[in-house]
Parts: sequence; structure tokens; C-alpha cells
Amino acid sequence: MKILVVGKGGREHALVRALAESPGNPELFCFPGSDAIFEIAKPVAADGLESLIAWMKSNAIDLCVAGEESYLVKGEGLANLCIKHGIPCWGPPKESAQLEASKEFAKEFLVRNGIPTARATATASLDEARAAIGGKYPTVLKFDGLAAGKGVAVCPDEISALAFLDEVFTQRRFGPGRVLVEDCLTGPEVSIFAAIVDERYLIFTPARDYKRALDGDLGPNTGGMGAVASRQLVSIEMLELIEEEIVIPTVAGLNREGLPYRGFLYFGLMLTPDGPQVIEYNCRFGDPECQAVMPLVNGDLAGFCLAGANGELRRDLVSFDDGWSVCVILASAGYPESSRSGDPISGLENSGDFRVYHAGTRKNAAAGWETHGGRVLAVVAGGGTRQEAVAKAHAAADLTSFPGLQRRRDIGILNFD
Repeated sequence: MKILVVGKGGREHALVRALAESPGNPELFCFPGSDAIFEIAKPVAADGLESLIAWMKSNAIDLCVAGEESYLVKGEGLANLCIKHGIPCWGPPKESAQLEASKEFAKEFLVRNGIPTARATATASLDEARAAIGGKYPTVLKFDGLAAGKGVAVCPDEISALAFLDEVFTQRRFGPGRVLVEDCLTGPEVSIFAAIVDERYLIFTPARDYKRALDGDLGPNTGGMGAVASRQLVSIEMLELIEEEIVIPTVAGLNREGLPYRGFLYFGLMLTPDGPQVIEYNCRFGDPECQAVMPLVNGDLAGFCLAGANGELRRDLVSFDDGWSVCVILASAGYPESSRSGDPISGLENSGDFRVYHAGTRKNAAAGWETHGGRVLAVVAGGGTRQEAVAKAHAAADLTSFPGLQRRRDIGILNFD
């Protein structure tokens, strides 16, 4: 089997490694990829979606796996082009990927289908947003389009709200777009992942990520500083409630509204006192939750994704470890406001009962590793208990260093103890 994974970050490194560990020894390719990914998968000679499709056809690719969200909505859309040219794709077409690409589209979908979510108002200017807030704090502000996990601000006061609105409407940090002004929900967060094949689905291992840069959930919002995953993260009763009130109505809504879906769908949820509510959808695996979840997936992921892309949900091909997995992100100097590249990384030669996924690294002239992005590495370890997984993951993270390294030391601990 020949598989092409689209993306270049830590999530794609984790997906490529999981696919490589599938039975049948699939031949793996990646675009655009990274130096670390290319130690497992082969590079692709393409410079955009059209040439990528042509390359896949000429190389008889059996399956395209969408890792990075931007390609799903770029141009005609990755999955749309794959469908047009007869290439099975594990990832939704552009019209369905609007669930992630547009917060406004997602909110309207949630409301239409009676799925629990916070009340929100769409605004097109700073003045409209201020009027929608109406002096009620805390409030949640969401940029309507894709923003690499940084387009949401939980604002405790007017100063923080105006700062975010200035970034969006005046500085145009994320490009043109509207802002949703949303009621602020309270409660623990959880990430649910479902593999959806038309009207059928399979829920993968739940996870929880840590967005703030500093210990204690302080500091600026980031794309994620770590994650914890386990089937034990939420109770059986809560998972059943999430399935009944959120997952099933979402799948039914997609089919009722003619939105085809074959791929992973991420449900970002808040477990409020009134029950679980949807914060957001992502039309792919989360990052860094993917890095925490993949080591808990057993079986034939490659076969599962190929069957799904061809319209068959093969539950028998995968199973899930009942233990815990903890992911600790090592970030570069300046992150998240900026990032510093070129710092030499030491300690990657260490090995043990843990995994290291590369998110922002590159090989230097001396064939050593150096930083090349904001989130640099994801160090992941598992255990039968959360405490065991936490201890192993943080001990493993201690083995690697580079100038300016940033990390949180409460991943897997905060919100549990």
C-alpha cells in the first residue's frame, strides 16, 4: 500500500509513525514534510495541490491522509481534488471542512442541529464587537477563519478584549475576517475524536490539551503546550452523554445537510454544570493531542483509514490501550509571539520507554538537529496510571535541551491534583 500524508508538523510526524507501524509495511510519502518525517517517509516533488494530485496519480498512491487543515480548504480543496481524480482521501471535502475553517459556519450548524453550544453573535467590526460584548465579562472572542490555534481569546476584562479586537480588525493579524462574540462557558475541557465514515463513526481515545504558555494556565494562548490522553479521562456515563447529545447529532446533521465526511473530526468540548457543550470543531486530529493519542492506538491504522476513505468503517482493525499517555511540548525562545530558529538541540540520541515527535526542527550543516519553529518537539510517554505516565514523560523531557527552551512542568498534573 502506498500512502501520502499531507502536512509537516508534530501531528503529521505522529501520524506517519503510527501508519508506518501498521501491519503490511505500507510505503509512506509526505508533502511538504520535514527532515524528521523524511526519516520515515519519502519526500514528494510537488509545489502545490495541482502538482501534488498529478504526482499521486503518476505514482499510483492508494491513500491520501489529510493531516494539516489548511490544505482541506485551500483552492479547490485537497479531498475534492482527490475525489475528482479517483484517489481515496481520509479527510473531508472543502464544503464540510468549513466546520473548522469558519467559526460562524460551525456555530450556525450547531444551532440548526440542536447541539449544545454557547450563545454567540457574529460581528464585522470593532464597534460591532464592543456592542455585542455589552460590558459583560469574561467573554470569548473567536476569529472566524483559520488561525493556527491562536484565533481564540478568553477575555476577563475590557483591556484584554480590546487588545484582541485590535489584532483582528486593525492589525489584521489573521487576515480579513469576522469575529464571534461568545458567552464564556466554565468547566473542564476535553477533546473527543471521531473517525467518521458517512453515517457511521468510531470514537477514539479522549484527550485534554494545555493551551496557555506557562504553568498554572497562565501566560498567552498557544497552539498547545502539552496534552494528556486516556479512556479514563472522562467517565463512561459522560462519554455516553457526549455521544448521544453531540457526536450522533453532528453525524446526523452532516448527512442531513449533504456535507460528505470521511476522516477524523475533533470535538473541542467544555463539560459545563449544564452538561457538555461544543467549543469548536476541527476537521482533523488535534495538535498536540494527536501525539498523545497515537501511542494508545493499536492495530492497523493504515488499513482502517484506507477502508474509511473507501466508505467502510472497519472497527475491527483498531483497538485502544486502556492506560494513559502524556505529551510535553518543548517550545523555542519567543514562543508564542515569535519563534527563534537555529538553536542546536542536544539529547535526542537518548532512548527509552518514550517517544519524541518533531514539530519544528531541521537538520543543520553538520547533520545535527536544530530548532526551526515555535513548538519544537513533543515528548510522549505512557503508563498504566496517570501518575506513572506523567513521571515518565517529564523525566524524558528533561533529557533534551536547547537554548531558550520553554516548557510547562504541570502537564498531566494541573486540573487533576
